[in-house]
Amino acid sequence: MIPFLDIKAINKPYEEAFREKMDLFLEKGWYILGDEVKAFEEEFAVYCGSKYCVGVGNGLDAITLTFKAYIEMGNLQIGDEIIVPANTYIASILGIIHAGLIPVLVEPDANTFNINPKLIEAKITAKTKGIMVVHLYGQLADMDAVMNIAYKYNLLIVEDAAQAHGLSFKGSHTRTFSFYPGKNLGALGDAGAVVTNDEKLAQTIKSLSNYGSQQKYYNDYLGFNSRLDELQAAFLRVKLPYLNLENEKRKAVAKRYLSEIKNEKITLPVCSADHVFHLFVIRTENREALQKYLADNGIQTQIHYPVAPHKQEAMKAFHHLALPVTEKIHQEVLSLPMSSALTEEELNHIIKVVNSYKL
Repeated sequence: MIPFLDIKAINKPYEEAFREKMDLFLEKGWYILGDEVKAFEEEFAVYCGSKYCVGVGNGLDAITLTFKAYIEMGNLQIGDEIIVPANTYIASILGIIHAGLIPVLVEPDANTFNINPKLIEAKITAKTKGIMVVHLYGQLADMDAVMNIAYKYNLLIVEDAAQAHGLSFKGSHTRTFSFYPGKNLGALGDAGAVVTNDEKLAQTIKSLSNYGSQQKYYNDYLGFNSRLDELQAAFLRVKLPYLNLENEKRKAVAKRYLSEIKNEKITLPVCSADHVFHLFVIRTENREALQKYLADNGIQTQIHYPVAPHKQEAMKAFHHLALPVTEKIHQEVLSLPMSSALTEEELNHIIKVVNSYKL
């Protein structure tokens, strides 16, 4: 069976460096907010072209803490509306809700899976204060169009870049990241970060993530415990210098898929040149049949995502929404194996089997 994602194989080249970091970690005996976290924050900020990076516990916390910080700073108020793509992982929406804000769901472009800017203005009300853009699957959203709308209505822009490590971003907006093990830059456990050019925002997020405290035992905010783990920061530092190379390998896999998969029953994604291919997502009308066919031929796939956020049991307040594009996408998408560890032989087999599908 060709695995959908062989994380062990992806991390294999770094194992010796991981062990060295582990030995140093044990030798130092400093387990929380030490030198590794500080160094990673500095290095990842530089990599992203931003002034500041704040490491946090995970990607969801990165979103929640960013919006909480904007509230503490007076840029937002509880109950403000934030526009967000309907076709995203539920964490994008949960972060808005957990911060006390109201998500307003907008349909995606069916070709790119990203938010459709043409539909944003119709959703703007007097309570709309921001737009959360999600660069889904590793593809840059139409930021020129989004930025024009944001500037016109004086809206904040926050970018969910959990699937977009290494993407060539536009503008200098605040971005949230997840380093979940399966990401392009993956830790060996949960981890996240926020990058920004706003010094006050960075300081507020850092404080909120550490019980609302900047000085031990003195609390300025009703904070949280969401700090980037020292050991995970060390592991991320090992992998960060190789992120661009890892992404180039992903792009090479995607290039073969895009040029060699030819099956009228399968719709390939529309991809920009700078796509970093966290996922390679195809569409087909009979997804279950295709997934079974691939599995029967030794190819593991995943569905990202089987249920649209507004149809989840946890989102009952949104069940009344009619979002046909989103719903159709969630019924048809299927993710093929995508990683830097895929071999030529594996790729040949995947492409051959996909092209032979006829059900």
